Amino acid sequence: MINSFIAHTSPGRSRVFALRKDPRDHDRLEAVTTLGGEDLRQTDELVGSLNNYLADRDDAALQAVLDGLPKAVQMATKRYLKEKCPLEMGAFTGFGPIELVREAVYFSRVDDELEDYLEGAYSIGLGIRMSNERDSDGDVDWVIQLRNDEVSVPASAEPRSWELPAEVELLETWTSKKPHPGLGPVRAALRVAASASAEGRWVRGHTLLHSHRDVDYEGSGTSEFVVDVFDAPIPQRHSED
Repeated sequence: MINSFIAHTSPGRSRVFALRKDPRDHDRLEAVTTLGGEDLRQTDELVGSLNNYLADRDDAALQAVLDGLPKAVQMATKRYLKEKCPLEMGAFTGFGPIELVREAVYFSRVDDELEDYLEGAYSIGLGIRMSNERDSDGDVDWVIQLRNDEVSVPASAEPRSWELPAEVELLETWTSKKPHPGLGPVRAALRVAASASAEGRWVRGHTLLHSHRDVDYEGSGTSEFVVDVFDAPIPQRHSED
């Protein structure tokens, strides 16, 4: 994932790089474009607009900055964004990139231990992603990923900050806004997830901050738990080898 854009300026030119972060690999820099001559003074503006683009994908705002730069810079920047910088739902908030707190924690069952773990994360506003999967022995585990923040979505938007997989059909989406008498959002989400998993269905859950506004919606709203049930068997865990 592209985490941010940065520049290295030396006498006569500025080189713009993308910082790519991968929790499973080493971070690395990728060259995007180079500014020279009188264009050097626009380095900060270009880098700033590229970082804004990561969060808002505002093509018009980025193009307004690119229009003031040479055609070669425009072409190189657009080519990089097209080939290396696809939209990744839930990767950014208006305050910057989402960082992983825990890449993967495994629980063998839906029980009090798992509920306590999720309740703790949910209560302090960490982003949660969870999914069921089968290990090499065929047993079902729950894989939990924690993130440093919840992603905000506008009031009128679908309550989702985790892109649906393209290869399977979505059977049902439950959200914690739906009544579940006597249960809090975490326990209710786990009950829905466990029930679908017991039927052999692939289940994913995640949290988000559903705003009360469609404009300036970042950082305010109601935290929700979302559970997706797919018309697909529980997937096999990928080997680390």
